[in-house]
Amino acid sequence: MSVALFPGQGAYRPGTLAGLWERGDDTVRGTFEEVDAIAKEKLGREVSSMVFRPSPPSPASLLATAPDTLQLAVFATSVATHRLLAERGAGASVHLGHSLGELAALTCAGAYDLADAAAVLCERISVLREYDRSGGSMLALGCGRERAERVVGLIGHPDLVLAVDNSATQAVVSGPADAVGTAAAIAAQLGISATPLNSPHPFHNPLLAEARRQLAVRIAPFRSRALAVPVYSPILGRFYRDGDDLAELLALHLVTPVEFGPSIRALHAAGARVFVENGAGRVLTGLVAEARPGVHVVAPLAGRDDEAGLASAADALRGPLGGAPAAAVVAPAGAVVAGVVATPAGAAAARAVVAAAAVPVPSASASASAPVDREELAGRVRALYAEAMEYPEEVFTDDVLLEADLGVDSVKQTELLSRLGDRFGLGVPPAGLRVADYDTFGKVVDFVAAGVGDGALAGSAATQ
Repeated sequence: MSVALFPGQGAYRPGTLAGLWERGDDTVRGTFEEVDAIAKEKLGREVSSMVFRPSPPSPASLLATAPDTLQLAVFATSVATHRLLAERGAGASVHLGHSLGELAALTCAGAYDLADAAAVLCERISVLREYDRSGGSMLALGCGRERAERVVGLIGHPDLVLAVDNSATQAVVSGPADAVGTAAAIAAQLGISATPLNSPHPFHNPLLAEARRQLAVRIAPFRSRALAVPVYSPILGRFYRDGDDLAELLALHLVTPVEFGPSIRALHAAGARVFVENGAGRVLTGLVAEARPGVHVVAPLAGRDDEAGLASAADALRGPLGGAPAAAVVAPAGAVVAGVVATPAGAAAARAVVAAAAVPVPSASASASAPVDREELAGRVRALYAEAMEYPEEVFTDDVLLEADLGVDSVKQTELLSRLGDRFGLGVPPAGLRVADYDTFGKVVDFVAAGVGDGALAGSAATQ
């Protein structure tokens, strides 16, 4: 099973898709111009004229001066990414949106046409502007749900809540500015990192209850259609069903927590092994890679070359692990997927599809006796890193610093080392392995060479 991840509020990177826009790409221009038309009618502003200007604004600048544009840009970028991948013959088995991203996930699954979806988003923006008087904000904490809930409990403010459960190492709280500030101070005392989010409202918080009621009324007239692709909701904790009242559910998002981490666990248990970020950056794929090392994650718009990133993502979705048909998509027993009740037998069938598509890893007994050719090994490792990072292969010299020079953070490095382990059959990582010890590309190659052992490389052709 493959999963298209649709990011939320923070998924804006200056310059994303700018090259395709400037070259007149029909898909990028058509998507943004359609969103522009609705935004101009509803809000009196456009998106493309701001995000595609020669010196595009930073996320902080957009949040301060045009938060509406920030949300519209995130949405339009996700839809454009989905369309660009579809043009390349690639699509995911399941869509999963994070917060604001659920609207894009539903739109790309056929629930709304783009104009109506853009209008729904504009109504959401207007309602929040009119009815949110809380002055609230959001704060990401570098800890899991349990510790975040303890911080919230220590403060005891009735309007400070756990808003997002992202992973074992990240949760988000939302609430009034003073309570969020207190949470940041307590986190610092406890040694927990705390990062204010670029958010104009305290999303996923009962503070927005009146905005929720108003939004449900305003978007009720927009007709939704049956989904062409299953959409799993981290807010509802289930797949959307035919017959769901999308107006009520999309409004409910404003006051209901996001269970992204548990959703990834559920989809992984059901057979998901390929995750593609349909938007700017690599926030969601980073969380997935951290939670489920060894899965294939691709963030097509996180590198310097959008075209190369899209090609890599399309290959992943069309590949043996990404090509599971929608019919093989399952949910926990009794859940409804695109109108069909999933059963334990269906889950087993889907797992069999994934298992049959898996690439075999040679055993140690299949190794030959010839010594490892380090140059050949370096070439294979270089190709994997270049594909994953969307960099030219020539930048991966032995002495290049992965984080300082290329921006490969510890989460991405952990994912890459895990993929190398799968690719070359390295087995269980040695005790005491520290990612920081492999800060150059040459050290990574030496690590793989030591694990492969004499002659093992010769038997690894099946892993290419």
